[in-house]
Amino acid sequence: MGAAGSSALSRLGLPAPVRPAWLGVAALGLAAAALGAVAWRARPRRGWRRQPVGTVAQLWVYPIKSCKGVAVPEAEVTALGLRVGQLRDRFWMVVKEDGHMVTARQEPRLVLVSITSEDGFLVLRAPGMDQLALPYKLPSSNKLLDCRLFGLDIKGRDCGDEVAQWFSSFLKSEAYRLVQFETSMKGRTSKEIFPQVKDLGYQVPYPDASPVLLHTEASLVDLNTRLGKKVKMEHFRPNIVVGGCDAFEEDTWEDLVIGDVELKRVMSCPRCILTTVDPDTGILDRKEPLQTLKSYRLCDPSVKHLYQSSPLFGVYFMVEKIGVLRVGDPVYQLVD
Repeated sequence: MGAAGSSALSRLGLPAPVRPAWLGVAALGLAAAALGAVAWRARPRRGWRRQPVGTVAQLWVYPIKSCKGVAVPEAEVTALGLRVGQLRDRFWMVVKEDGHMVTARQEPRLVLVSITSEDGFLVLRAPGMDQLALPYKLPSSNKLLDCRLFGLDIKGRDCGDEVAQWFSSFLKSEAYRLVQFETSMKGRTSKEIFPQVKDLGYQVPYPDASPVLLHTEASLVDLNTRLGKKVKMEHFRPNIVVGGCDAFEEDTWEDLVIGDVELKRVMSCPRCILTTVDPDTGILDRKEPLQTLKSYRLCDPSVKHLYQSSPLFGVYFMVEKIGVLRVGDPVYQLVD
C-alpha cells in the first residue's frame, strides 16, 4: 500500500495485516464510492426514484469522543454531524497536556463516562466520581489549544482545570485536559483525512473520519451468530442505526434520504481495536469482535489499497442536505 493510501487508515489506528480473506458483496461499488465519490455531483438527480431500504431504529450522539453515547429520539443533522440542542456529536475531546488526542484505544475506561444535558451544562458521571457540570459556553479567556487528531492539527478551547482534574483523577494514568470545538474553528477536511480520495468538501470536528457513521441491526445480528460472546451496537458507536433490511445491505447504499436529510456515502468504515473495548466494563479485550470480523469482512483485493487488512463494518456518510430525522423515519436509497 502506498504512502498516500495508507496515511488516513494508519491514523485510524488500524491493525497489522492478517491472513488473506475478502468478501465480494461488501466490495461492490467500493472503488467507485471511495475513488470517485465526487463524480456523482455532476450527475443530475432529476428522475431519480426513492427505493425504501429500512427505517431508523436508533439515533446516537457522542458529545465527548470515546465517552458514552446518548440515545435520542430525533436529531438535527448538520454539516458537522448530529446535534440535539446543545449536545453535538464529538465536539469535545480528551487530550494529553501536549494536545494529542486520547481515546478508548489508550484509555478504555473513557467509555464509562456518561453524559447528560441539564440547564445549559454538560453533566459528566463516572464510577467512583462525583458528577461534574461543565457549561456549554466557555469563557473566551480560556486558552485555545493546538491539538493533534490522527496526525492532523485542529484547535480546541480548553475546558478548564476542574474538568481536567476530573478526567485525570478518573483515569489515574497521567494529566489530561478536555477541549471543546467551536463552530468558528476550522475542522479537519475530507482532503486531509482521506488524501487518496477526491476531495469531498466536508469538514469534521473530532469524529474519526466523517460527519455520520451508519450501521444496520441485521449486520450486528449476523456478526453475533458467529461470536461466542455477543456484542452490542455500542461497541461500534454509530450515529444512525437502520432496521428492516438484510445484513450488509448497507454496503451497496450510495445516496440516502431520511426525512428531509440527504446523505452521500464516503466509504466503508475500517475497524480497529476500539471495537474490542467492552462498553459496560471499560475493559480492552484486543481480540473480539475484531478477529471474527477479520475472518469474513475484509475487502475485495481491488480496494485493498484503501482498507489494507482492516475488516469493514458500518459506512461513513457525508451530509448533502441538512435537516431533522427521527427514530421510525423510513430510509430511502436514491436510484436512477
